[in-house]
Amino acid sequence: MSDAPESPPPAAAPAPEAAPPRPVAAPSSSTVAWLAMAVAVASLVVSVLLWQRLAATQEQLARQSADTAAQAVEARTLARKADETAQANSAKAAVLDTRVNELQAYRAQLDNVLQSVTRVRDENLVVDLESALRAAQDQTRLSGNAEPLLAALRTAQQRAQSSGDPRLAPVAVAAARDMERVRSAGMPDVAGLLARIDQLLREVDELPAINSVGKPSAAPAQPKQPAASQSQGQGEPRGGWSRLSQAFWAQARDLVRVSRIERPEDTMLAPEQIFFIRENLKLRLMNARMNLLARQIEAARADLAAAAATLGRYFDPAARRTQSAAALLQEVQTYTRSAEMPRVDATLEALARAAPSAPAVTVPDKGK
Repeated sequence: MSDAPESPPPAAAPAPEAAPPRPVAAPSSSTVAWLAMAVAVASLVVSVLLWQRLAATQEQLARQSADTAAQAVEARTLARKADETAQANSAKAAVLDTRVNELQAYRAQLDNVLQSVTRVRDENLVVDLESALRAAQDQTRLSGNAEPLLAALRTAQQRAQSSGDPRLAPVAVAAARDMERVRSAGMPDVAGLLARIDQLLREVDELPAINSVGKPSAAPAQPKQPAASQSQGQGEPRGGWSRLSQAFWAQARDLVRVSRIERPEDTMLAPEQIFFIRENLKLRLMNARMNLLARQIEAARADLAAAAATLGRYFDPAARRTQSAAALLQEVQTYTRSAEMPRVDATLEALARAAPSAPAVTVPDKGK
């Protein structure tokens, strides 16, 4: 940079002189009046327009206010109607609730009645089946024919299957099992057994007691003498001494009898005791006969066993009549041992368990 001094700024040029103001001409009075009049007219027009607009606004507001009032009245009317409708609906709802409750109560009662009817029907079915089975069983016992019992079992099986009750399903199974048991059971020939017992009753009075003495033998019949010997004198017939000796020997032989006695005390019975023993034996046989008629096989077996014991103890086992009676009594016992009355205890127990109001019970055996 140089150390030379700076040059001074140039001098400003002189400003031009202002032009003098022009004089304004003053408005005239008429002009002012016309302006004032124009302003007044304009103001009046504006005021009229504003007044018309205000009137239109007021009219619109009045109309809107009237509409609003009408809408309010209508709204109050609708509200009142809605209130009345709500009250009516509430009343209807209360009535409907009451009816619903009544219907529910009626339905509950109807369900109870239906359950009661179903239970009574099931109970009646069980009672009918049980009564039919017991009647058929008694008829079979009295007649000795198993067909009534088989028919009752088939009916019980069919009705139990068609009922649709699951509680009766075991009844159908038990009825089928009892039918097989009844078919395989041996029915006793009651008529033949009664005939044999009657024969025994007729022979009891002829049975020799164990301590009875044998009756003397009848004298042998004398042969006819020839006409030639009869024409001879009045002397003794030929062979008289031999016949006399034979009769004496027969009587002497009956006086002494040798036998083996198992119970010596039985030989000491008095004739009156033997009479009561015979009557007791008859009673035993008659009881067995009555039990066979009633189809009480077990009781008949017991009476026949007691009669066999009495026959073997108090009557002579070596006598032909005793042996024949013992053989006949043994035959009757054999038939009664092989005979068995059909039993339907399984079906009766299943019916007892199926009864709605009765607990399971054990059915007693009528044959015992």
